[in-house]
Amino acid sequence: MNLNKSQILDLLPHREPMLLIDELKNIKKLQSATAIMNVKKDAFYVNGHFPGQPVMPGVLIVEAFGQAAAALTAHGIDKKTYENKLVFLMSVEKARFRNPVIPDCRLELNIEAIRSHGRVWKYKGEAFVEGKRMADAQWSATIVDRK
Repeated sequence: MNLNKSQILDLLPHREPMLLIDELKNIKKLQSATAIMNVKKDAFYVNGHFPGQPVMPGVLIVEAFGQAAAALTAHGIDKKTYENKLVFLMSVEKARFRNPVIPDCRLELNIEAIRSHGRVWKYKGEAFVEGKRMADAQWSATIVDRK
């Protein structure tokens, strides 16, 4: 099962330029998936981070992890349960940025749901470009009512 950008838009509240993931594939319901982010040369952060030598900010890699996890969870739970809900990041643990992500690449984010307790979920993920590990992290998120 794969989700394209249009289907991801139906699951997440994020919109351009903050919707970072372009595809969700290899989905195992509420367990794991691979998100694809096409890191573009004209992304909103490129000119300022850093002029002449652009690098994707690590915090945006963490955001992409979170969006992938939110899409995995929203896709897997009952639509009525997720209706009028948002997924909020609660904590980030063990984040490591191993190599700089240079625009004009395809970032693959392998994510896994480690556990859930009520509305709180814990995840882990690894980010790769052409098979090279760029970053990894663990994080927690919660499902909250939309106001």
